[in-house]
Amino acid sequence: MAPTPLLGSGTLDRQTARTLPPGPKLPTLVQTVLFASHRKTFFPRMREKYGDVFTIRLVPSSRVCVVLSRPDHIREVFGSQPSVMHAGEGNTALEPVMGSRSLMLLDDEDHVRMRKQLMPAFSGAALRGYSAMVLELAKAEVAKWPVGEPFKVHHRMRNLTLEIILQVIFGVTDEHRLNTLRPMMDKIVSVPPIMMLAGFYPKLLGIPPWKSYIDTQRKVDAILYDEIAKRRKTFADRNDVLSRLLAAGNWTDEELRDQLVTLLLAGHETTATALAWAFHELARRPQDLEFGQRAADNGSDGELEAIVKESMRLHPVVYQVGRRVTETTDIAGYRLPRGTTIMAAIGLVHRDAEHFPVPEEFRPQRFLADDPPAPGTWIPFGGGARRCIGAGFSLMEGTEILRAALGSYDVSAPDPKPEPAQPKNVTLVPRNGAEITVSPR
Repeated sequence: MAPTPLLGSGTLDRQTARTLPPGPKLPTLVQTVLFASHRKTFFPRMREKYGDVFTIRLVPSSRVCVVLSRPDHIREVFGSQPSVMHAGEGNTALEPVMGSRSLMLLDDEDHVRMRKQLMPAFSGAALRGYSAMVLELAKAEVAKWPVGEPFKVHHRMRNLTLEIILQVIFGVTDEHRLNTLRPMMDKIVSVPPIMMLAGFYPKLLGIPPWKSYIDTQRKVDAILYDEIAKRRKTFADRNDVLSRLLAAGNWTDEELRDQLVTLLLAGHETTATALAWAFHELARRPQDLEFGQRAADNGSDGELEAIVKESMRLHPVVYQVGRRVTETTDIAGYRLPRGTTIMAAIGLVHRDAEHFPVPEEFRPQRFLADDPPAPGTWIPFGGGARRCIGAGFSLMEGTEILRAALGSYDVSAPDPKPEPAQPKNVTLVPRNGAEITVSPR
């Protein structure tokens, strides 16, 4: 099926433009810079000025992006027919990195088929099987933390989540191969924003810096394909994600490669950053730290998970998710033309006092109360048919890492001031790496 043309400078007529939600008249390039570098302040200002639904224009082609900030409007999008709200088309810039068969780039029947094959590896029973491996790796990492010296916990979390992906998801356990993969994988997950341009301009892949990134990717691919070939012979005796995928579905090597790289890129920085923010908050709040330590001591998974959830609410790692409208449709009281990009603003929903009382405060207990946040108000993993398939894995991973760290250490903050967020690709990360200091309990 041919991709849906973007609604933008080449396809938007004046009459249709007048029916769109209001928005800024700034040049497209200025709006794009504000969105890319200051979305955490840009979006709230736009909502304050134009209301719960507003339009911005972004490159390429001055594309029309309608931003939604109310849960009921966002539910309309998540609840629409997937054939009308394409998410894969909105991720085409990721194709040079993730591959054309990535779950994130597929729509319609292809997406349904791929997701169905992936689901058994992320079922509740499967997650319980991974948790012991994650806890073991987490304990090994926290045992290496410098005692009494400030360190950037975001960096440590990035190393740990990469190790979990290599060993628990990819199933690589040979130390020589791990030593070969670690530095190359670090380059892959540190994909610079400029790489995304190759999704729109493929000729860039032949020149630096795109070429050097692709060269590294090809070296990683060679190892992944070798792992896949070996695992096809031995998966019945193993408990990693790749082995479970082979047991549950009929895959080509290329499909498996693209899903593994997608899990790497979608699950590495996001989980590492959510946990860095969690430690950042616990280090500044002795009562919440004690709450987490008691949960770690007592095996209270729900309370540890509440800390992870509140970190994701207060500091959304991904500020918005997008869809491309494939046919004219009514959303949020507007008739949106084919090709419109819709953005569900996760960050605006999570900071709305109507849904989260005192939204600027870190309160894990809000997820354990008799009246927890209403469905559709906590949406760090998106929703509907496109909800992140790794959501359960991410929460399990966060729970086990907190268990390992809080069971061993007291955590404090070298600097009492809150750390601001800064954009890193599609994520919002702690500007200074979320510095903490630990001491044995």
